[in-house]
Amino acid sequence: MKIFTETERLILREILPTDIEGMFELDSDCEVHRYLGNQPISTREQALANIKLIRQQYLDNGIGRWAIIEKNTGNFLGWSGLKFITEQTNRHVNYYDLGYRLIKKYWDQGFATETAIATIDYAFNKLNINEIYAIADCKNEGSDKILKKAGLKFIESFGLNGVEHNWYEIKIQI
Repeated sequence: MKIFTETERLILREILPTDIEGMFELDSDCEVHRYLGNQPISTREQALANIKLIRQQYLDNGIGRWAIIEKNTGNFLGWSGLKFITEQTNRHVNYYDLGYRLIKKYWDQGFATETAIATIDYAFNKLNINEIYAIADCKNEGSDKILKKAGLKFIESFGLNGVEHNWYEIKIQI
């Protein structure tokens, strides 16, 4: 198991097949998927397929979303981290996307902001990435607040699959 980075409260490590129960709890929740196209999963097989997809991204791109583990309890809280996007989105292609998704009972405790900041630090200082982007549904005020607290700047709104989204970026200060 590879640990990528840590915060005072959290470990950010590779997602493992043993995370299936946490991934199922996360991705089967309609509230978690409210701003993600409302397509929650319904089986553990789908959760395992999502884990395999993320693990393949580690191999293909050297990066992928990371499991969020609470140090005090060992609980799987969700995932956070970077994903390398190769499809064109809002006139961008081949870019690093910052994302996070938490099990609902862990919302509003600062975990998403904490992991976003840790991910940005890791990207700039360990991976030598000089810019990161993020997307949030325009109606998702919580995600907008997280991205701004993590230091990303709102650039513009754009349509994605018929839904208005906000586009954010952060660039390394040279």
